[in-house]
Amino acid sequence: MIQVAVFGYGTVGSGVVEVIEKNKEMVNKKSGEELNVKYILDLRDFPGDPYENKVVHDVDVILNDPDVNIICETMGGVEPAYTFSKRALMSGKSVCTSNKELVANHGPELIRLAKENNCNYLFEASVGGGIPIIRPLNYSLTAEKIEAVTGILNGTTNYILTKMEQEGADFADVLKEAQEKGYAEKDPTADIEGYDACRKIAILSSLMTGKNVKYEDVYTEGITKISAADFAYAKKLGRSIKLLAMSKELANDETLAMVSPFMIDAEHPLHMVNGVFNAVFVRGNMLGDSMYYGRGAGKLPTASAVVSDVVDCARHMGKTIMCFWDAEDVKLAGIETVSRPFFVRVGETDAAKVQELFGNVEKVKADGLEDEFAFITETMTEKEFAEKAAKLSDMRSRIRVENV
Repeated sequence: MIQVAVFGYGTVGSGVVEVIEKNKEMVNKKSGEELNVKYILDLRDFPGDPYENKVVHDVDVILNDPDVNIICETMGGVEPAYTFSKRALMSGKSVCTSNKELVANHGPELIRLAKENNCNYLFEASVGGGIPIIRPLNYSLTAEKIEAVTGILNGTTNYILTKMEQEGADFADVLKEAQEKGYAEKDPTADIEGYDACRKIAILSSLMTGKNVKYEDVYTEGITKISAADFAYAKKLGRSIKLLAMSKELANDETLAMVSPFMIDAEHPLHMVNGVFNAVFVRGNMLGDSMYYGRGAGKLPTASAVVSDVVDCARHMGKTIMCFWDAEDVKLAGIETVSRPFFVRVGETDAAKVQELFGNVEKVKADGLEDEFAFITETMTEKEFAEKAAKLSDMRSRIRVENV
């Protein structure tokens, strides 16, 4: 029998116990041995909970128990999750986590400790909730040179943008509604400013390159400036607006990693990803394009991904599953050198200046917005666009354009 402990009995932690217990027969069959949740670590008591007798408050009870083989770390945050995970790995206990913040901050170190102690540090649930993406990058696509990863990695922002698009509503109104429905946190900063997606693309970029991508160095822009007017123009252009997290290997041995709203056309594979759903679009040099789609958050989808890692650990007791993520920092490209088209909204008073700066662009008008127009530029570098845009007196919006 393989003994499992769960660190943190919140939404995901309780889901992990539920998945193991509800799917016990199938999970045990796929693990090759019976799994048993021996401990649940939490500061709180849970009177009346069916597993209240498993709850302990002292981590040492678990870490000093030689029978515990696998830890599910679902605490969130860097501390004390980092210290607890590190101690567990150093004692030869595998750790499966949903904690993107911890993985983004300390991934290479914890992977190294697992290797040194013949155990595993697995983190499928840290990106995309229940969508399998870490495992495909680590195992299924090992014959591929991954050239690019582009994803909708945050369900809250995708829900907000979808509602804005479908209902013509403004950002503030939809955010309030999302909070009331529980899709957005009371403090939604991490989601709407792109920080959550930033940590996730840093993890995927690290796996793509095999080197470390610091999330602090990833250019990040949120959705707070996107308006109903932007969507009115997007509709006229047959496009949609999505918060994309992307990573691409460039020709000069540099990697571009960024998070930003993009205007994408109907041919783009991510165009149809709506509501709270997430998707990751991967381009390999042999396979070409593939996409992974599903619920990117939530109690049971995320817990399911944690338990899939538990099963992997159970199958590989005493052996380390290879994960190529070195501590060496990748060479990140500055976005100013990257070229793309831009969607721009300006006041009519800037018409002559637009022609002078951007040439004979095709003007687009949207209903109810008589004093302005929009256009899409030719492909140019971020630096070149910024220099031209600075000469406009009434630029009302700028959104990057991504084509397939």
